[in-house]
Amino acid sequence: MIENLKDYLPFVYETDTWILQVFAILFAALLLDYIQKKVLKRIKKQLEKTPTLWDDAFIHAVIQPLTVLILAFSLSLAMDVSGFKNGFKVFEIGTIFVISWTLIRFISFVELNIIKQQEIKGVNVDRTTADAISQLLRISVIITSVLVGLQSLGFNISAILAFGGIGGIAIGFAAKDLLANFFGGLMIYLDRPFSVGDWIRSPDRNIEGTVEKIGWRLTLIRTFDKRPLYIPNSMFASISVENPSRMTHRRINETIGVRYDDGKVLAKIIADVKEMLVSHPEIDNTQTLMVNFNQFATSSLDFFIYTFTKTTNWVKYHEVKQDVLFKITEIVESHGAEIAFPTSTVHIDNEIFVKNQ
Repeated sequence: MIENLKDYLPFVYETDTWILQVFAILFAALLLDYIQKKVLKRIKKQLEKTPTLWDDAFIHAVIQPLTVLILAFSLSLAMDVSGFKNGFKVFEIGTIFVISWTLIRFISFVELNIIKQQEIKGVNVDRTTADAISQLLRISVIITSVLVGLQSLGFNISAILAFGGIGGIAIGFAAKDLLANFFGGLMIYLDRPFSVGDWIRSPDRNIEGTVEKIGWRLTLIRTFDKRPLYIPNSMFASISVENPSRMTHRRINETIGVRYDDGKVLAKIIADVKEMLVSHPEIDNTQTLMVNFNQFATSSLDFFIYTFTKTTNWVKYHEVKQDVLFKITEIVESHGAEIAFPTSTVHIDNEIFVKNQ
């Protein structure tokens, strides 16, 4: 490891006026930074024309950290020529910081590029898994860089790790809720009961909405009235979660009543309704399909329809359901019948009526 910059850069120390030296160093750093930005921009334009994702992510990740690296190097030189000690330590710590920052940016850009390219191809992307892997990689880079930085500053890493093992027990008791949320998030990533973008709800709690983010401590759900709902991950280990986004079909289950006066044509109405559902392009005939006379209700003869649509889209489902109900109304009217509504009929004895006359 380099311990003295003077042994490697003697030309910087030729003059005795340290102010001029510092000025020259800073000027050279700014000039070098300007040149590298111009060069990297040209390289970036050329790499964007290639189909490879890795080179684009790398050039995006390195542009800003490289500026910090040049400034850290110039600062260490300026400190050294000004008489301050440990000028190279600044450069060493700055280099560790720049490398870790570059890796973190590279991981993030690769994640975004892969998701973007897969969406362009029409491939279904598992954003939850991609986010989990990228977060684990970023955490690994941060922990490694912190340990390397502490070692470069002269700290005993072995003692720190040993203390961390003992202190981890005490921290575990003190932060059990935090750890429970962490492992709850880990179970979500492993079991995948839901993913980012899914519509979920819990019959145990008043939870319903679209999953926007799954963190290591909280899961963000956007309710249908557009309010954010933050749920601790540990809660999902003790409640049941329904995921309507993964349904294969949507069900139409409706009861229709006709007048008692239309009982003679009820069988024909039921047969025509069933034929209509079988031939409907948006009804899945491979699923259960039932149209049957159900009961003698108070004011109507009721029959029910039980079938499933091909679509699971909520908006399109209601359009299909509306079309089915309109067609049922047309079938009922085509037989001279009417859809019943609550009525009351008063029967007056004819003899009583004559006597009163």
